[in-house]
Amino acid sequence: MLGCAHATDASRRTRAYCQLAVLIAGMLFVAGCGGQTSTTTTTITSARGTSSASPTSAGGLEAQYVAVVKATQPEVVQIRTDSGLGSGVTFDAKGDIVTNNHVVAGATSLNVTLADGRSFSAHLVGAYAPDDLAVITIGPGHGIKPASFADSSKLAVGDLALAVGNPLGLQSSVTDGIVSALGRNVSEGQGVVLPNVIQTSAAINPGNSGGALVDLRAQVIGIPTLAAVDQQLGGAAAGIGFAIPSNTVTDIAGQIVNHGHVVNSRRAALGVNIADNTSNPGALVVAVQPASPAAKAGLAAGDTIVKVNGTTVSNASDLATALAGLTPGEKVTLSVVETNGETRTVTTTLEQLPGS
Repeated sequence: MLGCAHATDASRRTRAYCQLAVLIAGMLFVAGCGGQTSTTTTTITSARGTSSASPTSAGGLEAQYVAVVKATQPEVVQIRTDSGLGSGVTFDAKGDIVTNNHVVAGATSLNVTLADGRSFSAHLVGAYAPDDLAVITIGPGHGIKPASFADSSKLAVGDLALAVGNPLGLQSSVTDGIVSALGRNVSEGQGVVLPNVIQTSAAINPGNSGGALVDLRAQVIGIPTLAAVDQQLGGAAAGIGFAIPSNTVTDIAGQIVNHGHVVNSRRAALGVNIADNTSNPGALVVAVQPASPAAKAGLAAGDTIVKVNGTTVSNASDLATALAGLTPGEKVTLSVVETNGETRTVTTTLEQLPGS
């Protein structure tokens, strides 16, 4: 089970996009960052100057950590809404800030506090709920330093990572860990899956959402979004957090900044609204979008999808997870149980999920 790393009040709002059509995440591999160098001296230019450190010694690694923190803390802001707190990362010098959609969704007021203590009102530029990303702006003229985004396709398991954000309202907090896994497809429930996310052992707590996961080159490798929850004990599962990779962040946020919305989602869609089937295993089709891949395959409301490319589907989340690795234009084979109890197999070609 997963929990958003966003500090809210008791009336945590339900994400509307969880109730939309099944979204099938396309694999998004654009350009990417890299890990720390183990044999050379690394120079990091920070907001307070330049620091050189050799990570071959404990003292050198410590100095490198300090330099990275100095460089990245000014790039991470605190976001306060009428329902809670979160974090954001400076995207450009025009005052645009990228964060999680769930941090700002439904907010009637937005306030941004910079690392130097200055506060500004902000407004929403645009959001893309399927990737849980949004851009807000405080406008130009405030002298903010844009973050440097890495090429996340070059990450390797074991790379060191620092999470910078505002957990529990503690501004400019830093935790450390490693890249624990890559390419995870993480379900947020109700048929929504974030594709290709980074798993990290750096502590992710409420309020970290929308902040920065950075490497030892002081580059953003991801946006922390979710933390795992221990289903037996009910608390956070220590050392298991998830971040949206920087390549996805720069692609989606860049489209929002340039167009006000996403014009190329790079994600595939089946075109059905689904829910858990309460009487039998499978994903219950609640509605089929006209002219969609599902409609072309003859799916109808009341059908239950029980397999995708031979993989068993037990519920709505399973369906989204099973399809998360597919891309627009790819064919998919579905096993479907009709309302009369008969099972049939259909094949259809996935289309691109529209932008918003």
